[in-house]
Amino acid sequence: MNKSTRSYTTDFKREAVELALNSSSVVQAAKDLGMPEATLHNWVQKAKQMGECINPETDKPVHMGKLIEENQQLKKRLARLEQEKAILKKAATYFAKELG
Repeated sequence: MNKSTRSYTTDFKREAVELALNSSSVVQAAKDLGMPEATLHNWVQKAKQMGECINPETDKPVHMGKLIEENQQLKKRLARLEQEKAILKKAATYFAKELG
């Protein structure tokens, strides 16, 4: 017997993992994709171990671009809130001196 090894693109692997996590079972997703179940199971396990594109709370895939964008927005918001806090602290000190 001659075994042929198939190679898959990174995009295909990522999309296959997403499909597997969103479908009723990994076995069904593998059948739908026409690929070996063990291969897809390995990809899903690897993605979970690496923490890549998997939300640990829901076990559903998350696009890294969205996470990066959200992280940037949260950093900007944090910086603005820290500025506001510093301003309020200065104002409280000023008014305490004026009233006291």
